[in-house]
Amino acid sequence: MAWSLRTLPTLSQEQFVQWGKLLEERTGIQLVFQQKAWLESQIYARLRDLGYGDYDDYYHFVAQETIDSKLEWARLIDRIAVKETSFFRHRESIEYVRTYLQQKINNQSLAGSFDVWSLGCATGEEAYSLAMVVNDCFELAAISPFYGVTAMDISSSALAAGRAGRYSKRRIGQVKPDEAMRYLQACSDGNYQVVGKLRDRVCFTQSNIIHARQLPQVSVDVIFCQNLLVYFRRWLRRDVLNALVERLKPGGLLVVGLGEVMDWEHPEMQRTDDDQVQAYVRLNH
Repeated sequence: MAWSLRTLPTLSQEQFVQWGKLLEERTGIQLVFQQKAWLESQIYARLRDLGYGDYDDYYHFVAQETIDSKLEWARLIDRIAVKETSFFRHRESIEYVRTYLQQKINNQSLAGSFDVWSLGCATGEEAYSLAMVVNDCFELAAISPFYGVTAMDISSSALAAGRAGRYSKRRIGQVKPDEAMRYLQACSDGNYQVVGKLRDRVCFTQSNIIHARQLPQVSVDVIFCQNLLVYFRRWLRRDVLNALVERLKPGGLLVVGLGEVMDWEHPEMQRTDDDQVQAYVRLNH
């Protein structure tokens, strides 16, 4: 029977638990049973492409540690873990970074380069949004643009899309006209290309955030981590956040999704008083 005519097979409760355990072990993503139909559709697409007859055979293949299995796991993760995103998805949080940097420039407390991390960057819209407001601040102050944005994600295909910096009109809907004029170029096919001076400032790199303690031991000014921790268990959220604190400069800023973390506290971090964002500043010791 042709694949297009087959009925989508159903994951049993046991199979769903098995797949969920593997996914959480490798990515930190925690699935609930209401997501079973969605998971079925994502896995089934790969079953169809590879010609596997059932979920178990495919599971045993991707659970292995061979090169082919790892490559296939990466393809599956591209389907499961890459989230829909857009420029300035939560503008209040992006604008908070602008205000934070502007104050540092005004106070002449900007020492060295201004370094930003965008974690769970997906296809790069968030990272470029951050680069836009940071670049605005440097140009407004008429100082050399000494900054960089490091964009991290688990998906190699999402990172490749980010490096290309080419987006549909729908994805740039939240970009203001004056921002688009400065930072986007209209293409003949109706898409938009991020300008070179901005792409040069954003570095895309593959990283698994559940191994946050293995991230580079560098000190950065801003860590932006939105719409990512919500997929993790509480203990993993805390572990990731604690590791991120260690990579912030004194006075550095950590921004998470509003309401994404409810019970986290850290002796070196103080939450800001802006109720439009959920941001923390590392205390100067």
